[in-house]
Amino acid sequence: MIPRRTHDRAARARLPLIAGLLALTLLPFGHASRAGEVPVHSFELDNGLRAVVIEDHRAPVVTHMVWYRVGGIDEKPGKSGLAHFLEHLMFKGTKTVPPGELSKIVARNGGRDNAFTSQDYTAYFQTIAADRLGLVMKLEADRMANLNLTPQTVGPELAVVIEERRMRIDNNPAALLSEQMTAAQYLALHYRVPLIGWPDELRRLTTDDAIAWYKGHYAPNNAILVVAGDVTPDQVRTLAEKYYGPVPRRELPVRWWEPEPKQIAARRVVLKDPRARQPQWRRSYLAPALNTPQRKHIYALDLLAEILGGGPTSRLYRALVVTEKLASSASASYDETSLDWTTFGLYATPRPGGDVGAVEKAADAVIAAFLEAGPTAQELVRAKRSLSAAAIYSRDSSFGMAQIFGSTLASGGTIADVTEWPARIEAVTAEQVLAAARAVLRPARSVTGILLPKKPEKDSAGKKDGS
Repeated sequence: MIPRRTHDRAARARLPLIAGLLALTLLPFGHASRAGEVPVHSFELDNGLRAVVIEDHRAPVVTHMVWYRVGGIDEKPGKSGLAHFLEHLMFKGTKTVPPGELSKIVARNGGRDNAFTSQDYTAYFQTIAADRLGLVMKLEADRMANLNLTPQTVGPELAVVIEERRMRIDNNPAALLSEQMTAAQYLALHYRVPLIGWPDELRRLTTDDAIAWYKGHYAPNNAILVVAGDVTPDQVRTLAEKYYGPVPRRELPVRWWEPEPKQIAARRVVLKDPRARQPQWRRSYLAPALNTPQRKHIYALDLLAEILGGGPTSRLYRALVVTEKLASSASASYDETSLDWTTFGLYATPRPGGDVGAVEKAADAVIAAFLEAGPTAQELVRAKRSLSAAAIYSRDSSFGMAQIFGSTLASGGTIADVTEWPARIEAVTAEQVLAAARAVLRPARSVTGILLPKKPEKDSAGKKDGS
């Protein structure tokens, strides 16, 4: 899996689900579960705040995260970019904490903080010494209840977001291709709208829009607190009741979005851009996620992504890069942590001077061969071992563990979807991987994207465009 539909203020890549799933088991709320050295606890406050605690006492450090169950998918027509914009505004201060001061306080105490937005959720985090947990809880609870938004703070920050869009999207041909492919992939689902917003809609956002979004969605009964590191559940509960407990619950809007209709035609997007230095070939397929009817395929799709494009031993890499020498890279991706339909992606970059058409033809041949016979026994064993190793390595990061649990729960999954993931992966058969591939890798569900370099056109005066 690779990051998908996630926007981070520091351009930090989202950790994939498979990189952080832990071999754990679960007992009911208020109790701990333990497998080996990693206990997990869960409880809920009276105001509806849900909390998950992951103990890791190897270092005196803690990661504190608050996940709000609101993202781009909740935006109304004409208000694209509002979820991400409010993420920025959450750093603009309260009556007791001046704008920008929260991050300075965290830094002065030896920690780091940031935030990120996806189509499904918005999250805020601090990683800091364990004895400073109360401090960051106090700060986070304060802005959950007391964010102070005025035209004087909102207006300049909107200009920052508009500039961010220009830098990250408008000036990046690969990002523009992704944006156009996503708009073509989803026919009705709001995922088709860019998370950072369409330019014209972004410019029209107002202070009133931001305040309404904050008051409508930022509440303890719409949040998940995840704390991982050198803490005990009793410590977290005591601090959570002290700082988050007094924040009143709010009436929340009903979450609803347009359902995605059946897709019956392949789509193709070709972007020619003089700023592109190298051609690219991509393809995405509409794919099931945690909450979709074809959920039964998600674990097989994790393995399918590993088999087709999980590294130098994968089918795409061996065929396109090693054997036919048509591409310099080839990979695949899949991420099931999504409220609604997600995508399964294939990627390849032709060698310098190479032919995108030849790369696409070779990739189609790899897909056709897989759909005919499925994975070999060796491929399946190797894929399972690779994903298992990633799960084990993830235990080295309290941040990674917190993110995996938070993103899964905020995307409509359960703790069991995390704790039982290794066993579910191990139980997948070759026949199930083939069935998942045949269900998902269908032309009618696909968007093929091609990025091509283009020589700048000359205007009537003989000058190149943009000069």
